[in-house]
Amino acid sequence: MIRAQQELRAALGDALADIAPEQTHAALATFESPKQALHGDLACTAAMQLAKPLKRNPRELAGELIAALQRQGAVQRWVESLEIAGPGFINLRLKAATRQQVIAEVLEAGEAFGHQPANDQRVLVEFVSANPTGPLHVGHGRQAALGDAVCRLFESQGAAVTREFYYNDAGVQIATLAASTQARIKGLAPGDARWPESAYNGDYIADIARDFLDKKTVAADDRAFTASGDADDMDGIRQFAVAYLRHEQDLDLQAFGVRFDHYFLESSLYTSGRVEATVARLVAAGKTYEEGGALWLRSTDYGDDKDRVMRKSGGDYTYFVPDVAYHVNKWERGFRKVINIQGSDHHGTIARVRAGLQAVDVGIPAGFPDYVLHKMVTVMRGGEEVKISKRAGSYVTLRDLIEWTSRDAVRFFLISRKADTEFVFDVDLALKRNDENPVYYVQYAHARICSVLAQGGAAAADGKADLSRLVAPTEAALMLKLAAFEAMLTAAAKDLAPHDVAFYLRDLAAAFHTYYAAERFLGDDADLTRARLALLAATAQVLENGLTLIGVGAPEKM
Repeated sequence: MIRAQQELRAALGDALADIAPEQTHAALATFESPKQALHGDLACTAAMQLAKPLKRNPRELAGELIAALQRQGAVQRWVESLEIAGPGFINLRLKAATRQQVIAEVLEAGEAFGHQPANDQRVLVEFVSANPTGPLHVGHGRQAALGDAVCRLFESQGAAVTREFYYNDAGVQIATLAASTQARIKGLAPGDARWPESAYNGDYIADIARDFLDKKTVAADDRAFTASGDADDMDGIRQFAVAYLRHEQDLDLQAFGVRFDHYFLESSLYTSGRVEATVARLVAAGKTYEEGGALWLRSTDYGDDKDRVMRKSGGDYTYFVPDVAYHVNKWERGFRKVINIQGSDHHGTIARVRAGLQAVDVGIPAGFPDYVLHKMVTVMRGGEEVKISKRAGSYVTLRDLIEWTSRDAVRFFLISRKADTEFVFDVDLALKRNDENPVYYVQYAHARICSVLAQGGAAAADGKADLSRLVAPTEAALMLKLAAFEAMLTAAAKDLAPHDVAFYLRDLAAAFHTYYAAERFLGDDADLTRARLALLAATAQVLENGLTLIGVGAPEKM
């Protein structure tokens, strides 16, 4: 059916060119799924969209478009009927064989179903980017789930994806981490008179101090360091604490099934001279001015609501300046598609970073980079909000959430809503084994199919199914949902919307559970049994493919 949909889209484009040759048709040559099955299998709104520019009655245009479509070979081959509905909708009913075709396509493609061939697009996705000052919290977990799913979506579309982790390995927070660790090394604890007021209070600080005194070596993905054990070795304490927490973050991410290809240190932007070079470019381009002893960027020239300070009167750079240098570096590395997954508190930096990138005048377009901003997560357990983790001292960690539920539940839940919406993670719901729990509902559909296929034995595997036997309404609905998988992936990648995958999986699981309740799969009619088992095998494959794209397992038993 994928082939049929591709041919029908091309046929629609040709038909539109026949009735309105003076119009651009690329955006109109698309179909959507009707909200009600009674309205057909596919719907087209092109006649209504063309009516205004052509100053025509949309129903009359729809009639002309139907006539033009009926002359197309693809329509004659795949479509049973076309009809006008409402103010100018065109509803298409596909031939049964068209819907049935998707089963063979899924079974032939297997785990590659829905994926596009490799192309030359290179994509850089920066996500998590947590400073090494403590364990990863649930907000970092939402970033990890979103970022990894976005990466997998682009890979499904044939892109070569680089996963990057950026962190600040200097600055006030790192100094506070070192001071907190040194205080613990010297025997102080939260509540003591000499305990630093701004210190981090979590138990993890005591763990770092103990290992530092034991002169241990810690290794993370991007660094390793051996402790001196000297309580006055502040630089050594700082380096050991950063390496220790980077190692802890690596363990958190491994437990979550997330990997990175590259780690980028903010300090390298200064030591390499990139920050100074970027500022010099902006000054040379005439995009800055001095006022009040500070250096300002003319960011209002690029749509910002006011000009921004780049260098304070004391000589320190404001925090968006290294961000500009960092993104120039991304551009110079050859990445033309760059996506940042960040918390919604970064919203205010977008305009000034983009302004700086355009002002540098190296060819960077106005919309570079793309952003996915997410809101934070509220954790509920036992009907009450959970705010404190003993280990972290002041927040719930990602590891807490995984230990309380499961990696699959955390992954699915954290991408199950649009990133820019508030999300409540209900621990009790994530543990339920019923259809209230969305990840259980989807995984149970896969496990249930595997159970039926195992009972079907040879009939499920011989590949001799007569798919023309699949004519029940629940079968038609399930096949149409399978056929929507490829287009859903393409749209989800384009829109940076991994939640669309979770929505799709729930709908597909619902279509299967409805089918399961309505029909018998293992009966006396051998041909019908084979056909239905083939449909189930295709459904299981698409469920597995979709779950894999969001980093969730597809269990065969539950």
